[in-house]
Amino acid sequence: MHRIAVISDIHGNMTAASAVLDDIGTRGIEDIICLGDLVGKGPHSPEAVDLMREKCRLIVRGNWDDFISNPTEDPTLRWHQMRLGEERLRYLKMLPLSVDLRLSGRLIRLYHASAKSIYHRVQPWEPIEERMAMFANTELTGTADDQAAEPDVVGYGDVHNAFVQHLNGRVLFNTGSVGNPLDVTQAAYAILEGDRASTGLKPFSIQLVRVPYDIEQAVRDAEELGMPSLDAYAKELRTAKYRGLKS
Repeated sequence: MHRIAVISDIHGNMTAASAVLDDIGTRGIEDIICLGDLVGKGPHSPEAVDLMREKCRLIVRGNWDDFISNPTEDPTLRWHQMRLGEERLRYLKMLPLSVDLRLSGRLIRLYHASAKSIYHRVQPWEPIEERMAMFANTELTGTADDQAAEPDVVGYGDVHNAFVQHLNGRVLFNTGSVGNPLDVTQAAYAILEGDRASTGLKPFSIQLVRVPYDIEQAVRDAEELGMPSLDAYAKELRTAKYRGLKS
């Protein structure tokens, strides 16, 4: 059986990224796919980009990866841009938007946010019609042809909220976030396991993994670098709530 670690939303948090990669390595998993948002929020965007390029077989583009190079007067974004440098910014803009693969006879599609756009957010509690639209063939997925097969399994990141749902015979899952979880104060990722060579249905599983990491070290790293918007970032890491606020 082949295992794939699917990670997402690193957001420049190298403390969390290192903990997750250590866990993946302990399990003997060598195939890693990243679903974007390598940068922003946390202090180590350049290091996160370099590490993901080294460790991941495939990386898709997230919304932060897409807009981070756009002209801006926002001091926080400019701080991240200056640290990333031109070569990394160009690299992020060139990342693909989605990837398809087969495992245990199932077509699996992976992207950052939704089949509509890397900026279109779909939470696990959205209406069923919105969640079923995640399986659609679109220009973003590179399969806009109505005759193309739709995926049996869709995985994504973006919402920083890990889950697995069975929807009308299909499976929708979210990896959660490595560097900025907004459900539990632990890094999250997913493991896919199945038969890579099979064309017919074989056993298949999705496992969601939680990895504790040193949150206070991540906050100290941001403090030492003088990162803007530090208070909001620290609250999110410590509470697993957006800006530290309850929904």
